[in-house]
Amino acid sequence: MTEGNFVDYVKMHVTSGNGGKGSTHLHREKYITKGGPDGGDGGRGGHVIMRGNSNLWTLLHLKYKRHIRAGHGEHGSKSRSSGSDGEDVYVEVPLGTVVRDTETNEILFEITEDGEEIIVAEGGKGGLGNWHFKTSTNQTPRYAQPGIPLEEKEITLELKVLADVGLVGFPNAGKSTLLSVVTSAKPKIADYEFTTLKPNLGIVKYRDFQTFVMADIPGIIEGAAEGKGLGYYFLRHIERNSILLFLIPADAKDIKEQYDILLDELRRYNPEMLDKERVVAISKCDMLDDELQAELKVQLDKELPIPYLFISSVAQQGLTELKDKLWAMLNK
Repeated sequence: MTEGNFVDYVKMHVTSGNGGKGSTHLHREKYITKGGPDGGDGGRGGHVIMRGNSNLWTLLHLKYKRHIRAGHGEHGSKSRSSGSDGEDVYVEVPLGTVVRDTETNEILFEITEDGEEIIVAEGGKGGLGNWHFKTSTNQTPRYAQPGIPLEEKEITLELKVLADVGLVGFPNAGKSTLLSVVTSAKPKIADYEFTTLKPNLGIVKYRDFQTFVMADIPGIIEGAAEGKGLGYYFLRHIERNSILLFLIPADAKDIKEQYDILLDELRRYNPEMLDKERVVAISKCDMLDDELQAELKVQLDKELPIPYLFISSVAQQGLTELKDKLWAMLNK
């Protein structure tokens, strides 16, 4: 998936259908001049329904579809014939989509399962026909219920990426390079910060045709939880990842300090993220000779409280061990 095709934020206006009105028809046929009321009920207005689709990874298909309208219910007619219901409209969204009320910013619901259906705008109920109101004292009611009006809403769709492994690191730490090597994804790679502006997803192929999903998240900078850099734009994507893979380059001045800063930004954004399993990958280890790597290992054994590995995406070093580690953590 290319960066330009990744859309994770869409605003739209949804409108359900009006309920059809009940009929006030009075039965008339040859030899029966006063047959009484036989007006049918109005049909229900169409709903606007959000439906989860595990085959979708982005909101791109809704980018230019800003107005969603359901069908109106038809009016009742004679012989107690009910009007047909308005056509429901289904909006397919990827798993991990959060639906908000645009005006209040209140979260209405989240779609997290394939095939899950939730009504976002309910169609109006159809009105009852006049035959419902016939009584012993009012045998020819000439009134019926009108249908209930449609419902309109301004909603915002936000996608929080559902991935097994999320790559977390400072800009230019090598996250996109790692994703391009272990998956078939083609993220933009360049030697400057913030090359990645939107999350990229890739499927990692493991042994025996097994796979897991890895997400490359735009780089974190200090103060991201307050909105610096890309701020909340990418931090929300990390919330849905099962495992956080911290990527820190081997040439960093202080690996432990970088890890602490990254962890603190996640904590300040959402403390629950600290409950996720974490592992550190020291990237660009092809820059280290055996002696330097051994010295660094002694230091990290003392400082880092979580497992770590040395990898090099360019030199293809340590990638098998990394996959093994991630697979074992995912299948605990």
